[in-house]
Amino acid sequence: MKFDRLLSTLLMLQQRELVPASEIAERLEVSVRTVYRDVEALSAAGVPVYAERGKYGGIRLLPGFRTDLTGLTADEARALFVLVGESAHSALGLDRALGSALRKMMAALPAPHRPAAELSSRRILIDPDRWLAGPRPQDDLEALHSAVLADRRLRIGYRHSGDTEVSFYAVDPYGLVSKAGTWYLVADHGGEPRLFRTDRISDAVVTAEPVRRRDGVELTRVWEELRRQVEHRTSGMRVVVRVHRKRLDMVRRITAANFRGMPGPTVADGGEGDRDTGRRESGRPDEHGAPPDDDEWLTAELDYPVPAAVCQLLQFGTDVEVVSPPEAVRELSLAVAGLRELYEERTV
Repeated sequence: MKFDRLLSTLLMLQQRELVPASEIAERLEVSVRTVYRDVEALSAAGVPVYAERGKYGGIRLLPGFRTDLTGLTADEARALFVLVGESAHSALGLDRALGSALRKMMAALPAPHRPAAELSSRRILIDPDRWLAGPRPQDDLEALHSAVLADRRLRIGYRHSGDTEVSFYAVDPYGLVSKAGTWYLVADHGGEPRLFRTDRISDAVVTAEPVRRRDGVELTRVWEELRRQVEHRTSGMRVVVRVHRKRLDMVRRITAANFRGMPGPTVADGGEGDRDTGRRESGRPDEHGAPPDDDEWLTAELDYPVPAAVCQLLQFGTDVEVVSPPEAVRELSLAVAGLRELYEERTV
């Protein structure tokens, strides 16, 4: 523990000219007295480090002193070389820089750690894009990236989902987030947190005005707040459907944002019927040892914000039947009637 602490202290001092002892103590979760003892230990080991007392004091290294020691453990080295797909770095124009940085990092690693790190980079890949996502329009992230790094306000044109016209906003960016292959600008508008999909942003202009963020608020906090709002939006309508077992996994996967699960046992029937359904739904044989029947119907529940959104289920054809509420059934009936009218005369 002491060695790790000394190494962490040394790496911090190499990054900045002067670091207050209180800051080192807070980051390493030790007392200020322990920090000064560690400084003495480093000095005794030949590291040119010293403490400056007083109100504006802190811990310093002699100018020009550097060490090539990375301080990485074997697991830390492997973690650095588990690559996320290059699409995120390419979108920011950092794909070449990433490759160059990793080559330099590999050269700086202690020799015993290099084979494991290299093997990890060849054997493990994280692709953030979903299956069958299709080609996405190229996002122009240059202005957004510049504004985020320069701490400048942005003026953007934004097309909301379902709108054909562009709205214009002055926003205060916290940063950029890539979520499942989609980039988002996280920013305040009028002091309130907002999410903007970058593929709907046009005319992004970096202004000369400094960004006006809320005090003490960082990107991670705003993102978590916005993510929770999206994932826990109040449902406008609970829809009950019957699903063929053979399509249940596909329905769950495609409607994941709306799928709320399978109804549990009820008091009215003593739970027997639903427990049996739950057992068959999980793919296990029934009590007689027979395999589950792929043609059986299972009940599921989904949440939709508006009745019209239930038309998502049309893609499953006759493998999904909407049972209730009546307004959801009516929406599907109208949609099917419209499709029939559209194509009927073409098949005559």
